[in-house]
Amino acid sequence: MASNQHNTPYIFPQTKSTVLPDPSNFFSSNLVSSPLPTNSFFQNFVLKNGDQPEYIHPYLIKSSNSSLSLSYPSRTSTATNIYQVFNPDLTISSKQSSSGKHTISSFSDLSVTLEIPSSNLTFFLVRGSPYLTVSVTQPTPLSITTIHSIVSLDSTESTSFHKFTIKFNNAQTWLLYASSPIKLTHTTSEITSEAFSGTIRIALLPNSDPQSEAILDLCSFTYPVSGNAVIKEPFCVEYEWETKGSGALLLLAHPLHLQLLSSTDTDVAVLDDFKYTSIDGDLVGVLGKSWILKTDPVSVTWHSSRGIKEENKQEIVSALVNDVEALKMETTESYYYGKYIARAARLALIAEEVFFYDVIPKVSKFLKDTVELWLDGTFKVNGFLHDNKWGGIVTYKGSDDVSADFGFGIYNDHQYHLGYFLYAIAVLAKIDPAWGRKYKNKAYSLMQDIMNLDTQSNSNYPKLRCFDLYKLHSWAAGLTEFADGRNHESTSQAVNAYYSAALMGMAYGDVQLVALGSTLTALEILAAQTWFQVSANGSMYEDVFTEENRMMGILWANKRDTDLWFASHKLREYRLGIHLLPIVPISDPLFSDVNYVIELVNWASIDLNREGVEDAWKGFVYALQALYDKEEALKNVKGLKSFDNGNSLTNLLWWIHTRGDKEDDDNQQDKFGC
Repeated sequence: MASNQHNTPYIFPQTKSTVLPDPSNFFSSNLVSSPLPTNSFFQNFVLKNGDQPEYIHPYLIKSSNSSLSLSYPSRTSTATNIYQVFNPDLTISSKQSSSGKHTISSFSDLSVTLEIPSSNLTFFLVRGSPYLTVSVTQPTPLSITTIHSIVSLDSTESTSFHKFTIKFNNAQTWLLYASSPIKLTHTTSEITSEAFSGTIRIALLPNSDPQSEAILDLCSFTYPVSGNAVIKEPFCVEYEWETKGSGALLLLAHPLHLQLLSSTDTDVAVLDDFKYTSIDGDLVGVLGKSWILKTDPVSVTWHSSRGIKEENKQEIVSALVNDVEALKMETTESYYYGKYIARAARLALIAEEVFFYDVIPKVSKFLKDTVELWLDGTFKVNGFLHDNKWGGIVTYKGSDDVSADFGFGIYNDHQYHLGYFLYAIAVLAKIDPAWGRKYKNKAYSLMQDIMNLDTQSNSNYPKLRCFDLYKLHSWAAGLTEFADGRNHESTSQAVNAYYSAALMGMAYGDVQLVALGSTLTALEILAAQTWFQVSANGSMYEDVFTEENRMMGILWANKRDTDLWFASHKLREYRLGIHLLPIVPISDPLFSDVNYVIELVNWASIDLNREGVEDAWKGFVYALQALYDKEEALKNVKGLKSFDNGNSLTNLLWWIHTRGDKEDDDNQQDKFGC
């Protein structure tokens, strides 16, 4: 898929942030002049001391003190969280004295190359590789230590010291492959070598299975050094790896990969019985130097697909008149500001759908008055600026206050904030094309901050800042170090961001942007359904967790948490709401499984009568209730006295009255399914 650039990319005014870390601490000098990732799978490696672990399936990997540690993590599960435990099963370093820190010399969607120059070690960390691959660039004596006791270290004559079997007292068996003969000796907790140069690959043997060992043996000769994900056509992602050596390439697929692997791709073979465990579900072996992942299309529309019956329009119009009359801006903070303007934009589209055009000019004026301040840089208390250090948009407030705008200035939550701005801009460009043409360059600059596909033609932003093309969903944590890696709290706001980008493409007649936005929307929805939506009969997580939960709180790279950043896990309506808001047409396919929705609403409704429950959050529960009990949901919504600042009575009435009758829902299910 071609990139979606528009003429010369617009740059917001430059700022020199006082809160952003220095990327030159860990990135090699040839990389720091380019836009750098701010939500990557290896982000911990380049923050603070660079010594927090990252989960690079199937291993937790930690680099510190001129060494790299490898853990095949164990897992602990409770009713409120699931987390993988890092234990340094193997720590690899140079036996000779070394100092200094690691350097990131290259990175891509599916890999990162980490070098420890003082130790002559280069690690090719490829996502989904059952092997850890290290190149020893100069003759160097090596040390491999473990927290376990080494029970045995064996090499048969037939392998000529190219392969070793290592057994620990915790029942783990590891296989070590060397590109040339290597002599190893061991004590109780350390394996050492004489000076060696070449390539070493180390893999855990899953379940000590002879058949799995044969597969690892066979595939040990070919190793990937990098991997890219390419979106060549709508609703299709292709993985391509650069490899060295000869033979079959073995990598691991997570459950969503397996769902999407094209049945027509004859270049791959799935090894159903070759498995590693993972917090993301079983990782299954796949042979092939490229994969094709295809998802069903998702329909991106301005309005509901069902329409509104004539007898229901007047009720919506009455609410619409009141909500438009009450429009005002009550914040200067980018997240809430975005919600206010997107809420207003919803009113314009609902007005179109009920053919009540009288209010649209007032909505249009409100949007212009509020949006132009940010695009023109005339909003004296906040606004968008460009950071050249990492390559992206920050806010005026966030440029010198790490906590301002929910951390937007350190690249936190960009898809959430900007998604609302893109939605409002897309609607304005639709209802006022002349305004859209005037502000197109600036609108596209905002969009490119999270949607850039081609860093060569637009070098102001990294590739797809928030979207992870291996996990197939977004991350939101930005440039903050976390022991459990990146995190993601609101699937629906991520869906809204990519949906809004597609709407912008529709407003501007940009078919490439429509295709990219729709593709990321479809993938984000599938990921939400795979890892966040917890059905009673689901098998993704342990029973102790599944029995108590129907919705995830925060999904971390290395943890599942029921708490939210802003609320306890006990407030179930918050968990439902943060994964539904904002309510827009694309909310339909996100919650396409009505049986699951019934479970979710029943689960979230248990405590809605407790003291202090906010109407704003009740509204989201009732919205999903409308998917199967329209009349009861309508009665409940009419009893609400307040609404979320990104929602409105008009919007909830629109949602309920576009649900259709049961037979209509049955006919529509395939249309909305993903």
